[in-house]
Amino acid sequence: MINFKRADHIHICVPPERLEEARRFYTNIIGLEPTERPLVFSSAGYWFRIADIELHIGVEDSHTRSIRHTAFEVNDVAAARKHLENQGLEIMEEPLIVGRERFAFIDPFGNRMELLQMI
Repeated sequence: MINFKRADHIHICVPPERLEEARRFYTNIIGLEPTERPLVFSSAGYWFRIADIELHIGVEDSHTRSIRHTAFEVNDVAAARKHLENQGLEIMEEPLIVGRERFAFIDPFGNRMELLQMI
């Protein structure tokens, strides 16, 4: 049996030619704090602080959309949705789950991200 403490990081990918655009998006639109990425990696990327974990962005050729996603709990899901809609992001409705208010959005690089609030 594995005794987990917490999630440490989540890794998403963007096309290599859009890496700087991804850095700007996750810093300026989503509002994440960049953190230092160790120089040991041979490929390009960025790391960000998101609550008590990290979001890592690496490069990879584009793939078709899938149901794979990352979900983040937020304090005010309605305010988060309004902010992302105002930024012109594609919003996806999620099936109703009792006790959770939630939706997903597609980042400009095809990554599906879910935001939820426990109610």
